[in-house]
Amino acid sequence: MNQAILFNDDLIFEKQQDAWRFTALLSGQLFSIYFHSMQLKQLGQIDNCTKFDLEEVVELWLEKNEPEGDVIHIDMR
Repeated sequence: MNQAILFNDDLIFEKQQDAWRFTALLSGQLFSIYFHSMQLKQLGQIDNCTKFDLEEVVELWLEKNEPEGDVIHIDMR
């Protein structure tokens, strides 16, 4: 796990974005991270196991990408 990333426990489904979202602190900056997925969209809630999987997806995304601004969209379709 990347120690520079602190994930907040605020995972919610945002209807406007049609995606699950949580926030994270990365090097002191607050990011909103959106997960666009047909499978996730069908879930009424996300359990801890899936949440940890999503955190890992973010870590892998950050290894390959540099965030622009304070919003990250991850397409998992």
